[in-house]
Amino acid sequence: MQNGTRLAVVDLGSNSYRLEIGQVDHGQIQRTEYLKETVRQGNGLDADRNLTPEAMQRGWDALARFGERLAGFKRSQVRAVATQTLREARNRDEFLLRARTILGFGIDVITGREEARLIYQGVAHLLPHTDASNRERRLVVDIGGRSTELVIGHALEAEVMESYRVGSVAWSMKHFPEGQFTPQAFQAAEIAAKAVLDDALATYVPDRWDVAYGASGTIGAVGDVLAAAGNEPGLITREGLDWLVDRLLRAGSADRLRIEGMREDRRAVIGGGVSVLRAVFDLLEIDEMKVAQGALRHGVLYELLERDDVVADLRTTTVARLANRFPVDAAQVKRVAETASALYLQLDPAARGGSTTSRAGRALRKLGWAAQLHEIGAQISHSEYHKHSAYILDNADAPGFAVNEMHGLSQLVLGHRGKLRKVAISLEDEIFTAQLIALRLAVILCHARREPDLGGIRLERADKRVFGIACRPDWAGLYPQSAYLLREEVLAWQKTAWRLELAGA
Repeated sequence: MQNGTRLAVVDLGSNSYRLEIGQVDHGQIQRTEYLKETVRQGNGLDADRNLTPEAMQRGWDALARFGERLAGFKRSQVRAVATQTLREARNRDEFLLRARTILGFGIDVITGREEARLIYQGVAHLLPHTDASNRERRLVVDIGGRSTELVIGHALEAEVMESYRVGSVAWSMKHFPEGQFTPQAFQAAEIAAKAVLDDALATYVPDRWDVAYGASGTIGAVGDVLAAAGNEPGLITREGLDWLVDRLLRAGSADRLRIEGMREDRRAVIGGGVSVLRAVFDLLEIDEMKVAQGALRHGVLYELLERDDVVADLRTTTVARLANRFPVDAAQVKRVAETASALYLQLDPAARGGSTTSRAGRALRKLGWAAQLHEIGAQISHSEYHKHSAYILDNADAPGFAVNEMHGLSQLVLGHRGKLRKVAISLEDEIFTAQLIALRLAVILCHARREPDLGGIRLERADKRVFGIACRPDWAGLYPQSAYLLREEVLAWQKTAWRLELAGA
């Protein structure tokens, strides 16, 4: 990417929304602007895990201000990511529909493990660069508003990643509901946090890492307070945490807390955050933790910088791993993928090459991934295997993919056979519809599990809501079963807002 290019990331966190804008400078990103708004969306989930109207409005208002600042940026220069609160919210689609319009850019809801991977990338990129022989094994901890991420890695590679549903906002609401600090509340909060984090004991044991780093939110706030009190800057120790808890207990409540180095917006959630951090220290036998400068938003920024190569390769690897985990007929999925791609290119020649920098290229790449994965559900049951395939994709951990991106793939896979009403909402998207037609036709043309005869077959966009497929005069006589399936496909599309017209079969 050229020097001087501006990149921007919007982080929709459970406690705060952040906008980071940077400029590319010889492979590095130099911050040019940083905005933060305390939205506290994490405490806006009701008993049914729906965002309240007030919580949604706080988010929309913040995004409107960010959107004004992002005017003039291209789609390829901006990425917005949402984390645990929107992973949990049952009405997130309602929030996101308006949020994307207000912001002016797409918003990806990322999985917990994907969040952990990106946090590690942010921390690693902002640590001092070392030579290739440095094998420092790093434990990275990030305590957010409603989740805590733990990662082990070295250099720029995250190796073990996990996300746990415990965070500063959630724990403050649950264990310090009136902002009251008592020994009993801290004890209960730490015990509850350890119960959630207990699974980490077997994976994140001290002999698997050399240095512990803490990122963002709670850990940054604790580091600031301890440094202001005269402790070594950038370092959190057990003794420092004990001192901080003592200060909180002496204050008695968040309202009465006055402590140098603590921002006003952090007081309401510090009790829950410190409880979780103390639990992490105890469980993982951490004596001291370095405060890292990098965070989720920095990881996303650097992947924007490297997206064409790094992320495209990561996604390709993820798809290959899923295909290997649920073995499929490799020759058949290759035939379907090649056929679907050939048909889609007839609809949109601009997609040729599959470049991730163009919308058409990305659509072609996603179509290929859907074709590669369309039969993975057959490992569960051949009956209605497309539904099993879609379920796997909707629930799989998929490094490099956002939740909504995997859902898009699952909808293509779900719709590749059978009735179309099950993907009716997705059919409102013209690109999805073109992808799905190409995939469904490819499955039909490859139904005999041998190389299809595509000579003389032409797929085109005949009208705004009409696609047309034409075959050469002798094709139907040579392939009567395929011709029959094509005629049935025409009937299937008649029950949608779209039409497929057939000529020559």
